[in-house]
Amino acid sequence: MAEGLLRHIFGDYYEVYSAGTEPSGVSPFAVGAMEEIGINISHHISKGVDEFLSANLDTVVTVCDSAHEHCPYVPARNNIHQRFEDPRATTGSDQAKIKAFRRVRDQIKAWIQEYFIPHD
Repeated sequence: MAEGLLRHIFGDYYEVYSAGTEPSGVSPFAVGAMEEIGINISHHISKGVDEFLSANLDTVVTVCDSAHEHCPYVPARNNIHQRFEDPRATTGSDQAKIKAFRRVRDQIKAWIQEYFIPHD
């Protein structure tokens, strides 16, 4: 969701990639939560962080504690950790799960809008 939001909000200013410590498919709840605000991430694929170990990156952002703790070191000028609840860990009904994805989506969106303001 973070990749989709950053691309949507500030894609003209940033080149955005995302990866996970344990790549898996993109959650249908994430796809649904993003579609609700007009962002299509259904075409996103889950990539492993190893794909970026030799990339020339300005900033690496981790958004959950698991990634922050288990991610191999990816060289970058800036390393940012911003903790968000992992909505995939939500148990219960589909309604509870989509509610968790919406909440985290909105938190990530607010953080991106505040933190990534482009400076020309």
